[in-house]
Amino acid sequence: MNRPLIVSTLLALGVLGAGEGAAQVPARFYWKTLSGARAVPVIVNSLSGNTNPFDPSHAVSPGSSVDATLVIGGYARTFTALGRAGMAAVLLPMGRISGQVPVGLQTVSQSAKGFGDPMIEGNLNVIGRPSLRTLPGVQRYEPGLTVDLIADLAIPIGAYDSSQALNLGQNRWYGRVGAPVVWQLGAWVPGRRTTLEFLPALWVFGANDNYNGGQTLETDPLFQLDGHLTRDVTETLWVSLDGSWYTGGRATVNGVQGSSLNNLGFGLTVGYPVNEHLNLTLGYKSTVNDDAPGDLQMGGFMVSLVYGWHPLLEGVRRLKE
Repeated sequence: MNRPLIVSTLLALGVLGAGEGAAQVPARFYWKTLSGARAVPVIVNSLSGNTNPFDPSHAVSPGSSVDATLVIGGYARTFTALGRAGMAAVLLPMGRISGQVPVGLQTVSQSAKGFGDPMIEGNLNVIGRPSLRTLPGVQRYEPGLTVDLIADLAIPIGAYDSSQALNLGQNRWYGRVGAPVVWQLGAWVPGRRTTLEFLPALWVFGANDNYNGGQTLETDPLFQLDGHLTRDVTETLWVSLDGSWYTGGRATVNGVQGSSLNNLGFGLTVGYPVNEHLNLTLGYKSTVNDDAPGDLQMGGFMVSLVYGWHPLLEGVRRLKE
């Protein structure tokens, strides 16, 4: 595998971390890359279920049927801080949502489109190799065991209509703290690379005092655990078995408490670097223990494209030309 493809693959895979709770971050997104890399990600999700995919609290509305197209675009950059690898990202969700939602004793149709709440994320490695600052360092990169700390904050300026339950914006502050883990299994040889990856995260939510007709919505913290077992199929093509666990997140509306979540989801992801700059990821995920009306029911397809580049690599390429 040549040097440009090694580096571009790491650029495409390693510079994005933030995302909506319903849009699980694909495997290998927390691999490390060259400090100073830039990337523009676009993640498209087609989702359906009994919850609003734009709301990471996954509040269940029994009897509802919701379909959504969730698109997340943004900008990310890696850097070095205290000798450790860091990343900062800004992401903007957008799209459309529609469905049948119970209101009182009847079911009504609702829809919304536009922009959701933008999110910012900071990520800093705390266990693992020092920050990658040279091309030889990238060529010798092996994750071993890496642990990061991340923090996300959503800014409540997305499209919101208090007269309906389905919205792209959530009209409240929310965010998460987490610790992505990448554990290398076996030899680090292109075509044989295997990793076990985890992202435990705690989502916290402010109050929405203008919810669905002027009510007050409060939500307990939600714990989300994402896991991936990844394996190279060829030097460039890789696959991942994915799993998620959601627990907590009980919603209270005007003092009336709902139920806490305790749900599992599983999926499959396939990744491939299209060229030296562009990486493609395809995936599907669905909840499994979702037979009861109050269970979280959600499933859908995901397509992600990450365009990555680095001024150093562009300079090397111009010299070769």
